[in-house]
Amino acid sequence: MAMGKKFGAPVRVKSQRQIRRADARRREKGMRILFVHQNFPGQFVHLAPALRARGHDVRALTYDRNERPEIVPTTKYPIRLKGKLPEFGPIVHQFAVAGIRGHDVALTAAEMRQQGYVPDFIFGHLGWGETLFLKEVWPEATLALYAEFFYSTTGLDSGFDPEIYPMSLAARMRVTAKKTPLLLAMDSADKALAPTRWQAESFPEWFQDRITVIHDGVNTELVKPNPDATVVLNNGALTIRPGDELLTFVNRNLEPYRGYHTFMRALPKVLAARPNARVIIVGADHVSYGAAPPDGGKWKDIFLNEVKDKLDLSRVSFVGQIPYPVFVNLMQVSRVHAYLTYPFVLSWSMLEAMSAGALLVGSRTGPVEELIKDGVNGRLVDFFDVDGWSNALIDGLANPEKYLGLREAARRTIVEGYDLKQHCLPELIRFVEEG
Repeated sequence: MAMGKKFGAPVRVKSQRQIRRADARRREKGMRILFVHQNFPGQFVHLAPALRARGHDVRALTYDRNERPEIVPTTKYPIRLKGKLPEFGPIVHQFAVAGIRGHDVALTAAEMRQQGYVPDFIFGHLGWGETLFLKEVWPEATLALYAEFFYSTTGLDSGFDPEIYPMSLAARMRVTAKKTPLLLAMDSADKALAPTRWQAESFPEWFQDRITVIHDGVNTELVKPNPDATVVLNNGALTIRPGDELLTFVNRNLEPYRGYHTFMRALPKVLAARPNARVIIVGADHVSYGAAPPDGGKWKDIFLNEVKDKLDLSRVSFVGQIPYPVFVNLMQVSRVHAYLTYPFVLSWSMLEAMSAGALLVGSRTGPVEELIKDGVNGRLVDFFDVDGWSNALIDGLANPEKYLGLREAARRTIVEGYDLKQHCLPELIRFVEEG
């Protein structure tokens, strides 16, 4: 991955007056930078404080229900529409929700302007509608978007897994309608940033000219191999030490978008072949992406129930969500780590597992293939190939010495291209300071 790689020349050109004004402020007292994100800091957790440390006036605008710690001076916006949203119908509902949020963000932004605050640079997440009307409040500011993902009815996540999410005409129309607020936000943006090339290429070609590819970055000094790591889970009832035959699967929530069903279907053969293996599954039983099961219930239970009669459940531990330091230790002791995803946003956890030196077995889908080369720095298996998954996981568990080179190469991939301090953060700072 070439850090900071642009797809083409920027489409929008600022006036000479705007350029002179921004340059003068940088020389005299730094830039006024505003981050807009309903769950701030989100993807800006490292960038915002780093820019503040460089002398810039850095602030955040976030939802008033966001209870995360404030790492920079923060203004919160309310959703002013009280009560239940009107029944718009599924086609326009997505835009209605985004439009209401954008409207209420703009009202709070207008209050900030009335108090004398005018940013030089606004950096907001593309989703949720927060940036839709900010150019109407601050037309002189550069507006940058965090361009995480664009929707399509073909070639990406939609229609990828017809067993779980069949694509009826109604479903196709809903996906198409979800583009509406994104397109409006893109129209007013001066520039954008995507964390991976694959994610950037999900956007229309006409917008790719404005996208710079820079990953959020991995702290490779913190997330690194540790032969002395130990993991204690379940209130001390479960201890994992280096050398244990451990298979791991980690996601925020256990759901089809992240291949939970394929992984569970592969497990019976794995545990039958490896009688000393233990499996730790990290994740809550909610839904982050896609839809909930049509008949109620939880995805976790649906696919566990499908295979539980074929499993030795004493060797399978569902530990829910765990603190980040415990996750790092888990990746350090894991013998094989399975990561699957639809053609969708790539998880930070995959890069962190690689940085920790885990043997990564990943799905042969676009976002994973950008980082993993089969037989070089990990293994790739077709997303739906249950037998292929079983065989790859069994081989990794049975032959740890065979894969030492792949584990070392996985670590090098992250250190050499995705290291937070050496590569990503300097490029992110440059992206902002260039205006």
